[in-house]
Amino acid sequence: MPIRPEHRYFYPIDWRELSVVIRFRRAGGRCEGCGRPHLRRVHHLGDGRWFDPEFECWRDGRGRRLRGRLMTEDLLDRVRTTRVVLATAHRNHDTSDNSDANLAALCQRCHMLHDRAEHQRRRWFTLFRRKAMGDLFRGPYPAN
Repeated sequence: MPIRPEHRYFYPIDWRELSVVIRFRRAGGRCEGCGRPHLRRVHHLGDGRWFDPEFECWRDGRGRRLRGRLMTEDLLDRVRTTRVVLATAHRNHDTSDNSDANLAALCQRCHMLHDRAEHQRRRWFTLFRRKAMGDLFRGPYPAN
């Protein structure tokens, strides 16, 4: 994932090389959260379950094989295809801590789930700021 320009100074100069080592040498080109392979098209159901063509089985959101059979009529209208891209994430959300134990190779889905609380906090802050700017320049909101 690209780093925003305002956050670039939080990362070390050799971040790209460090990210490549984590994603491809340590993780072997697979997500450490769910096991999805890098730069492959994956069939999934949108709830974390995905088809692993290498082992010809369905897996859950954590990469474990599903034991029960999936009903084919249930799958036909729900199957979607996504291209998986790995990114390196900080487990403790501290960009200055670049130890191996703190870094993880995660796909888009796992990375979004990992950063969920931070995204919710930023969303709340953005909405709060917009409302405050509206109060400041347009007066109080009308009662509906």
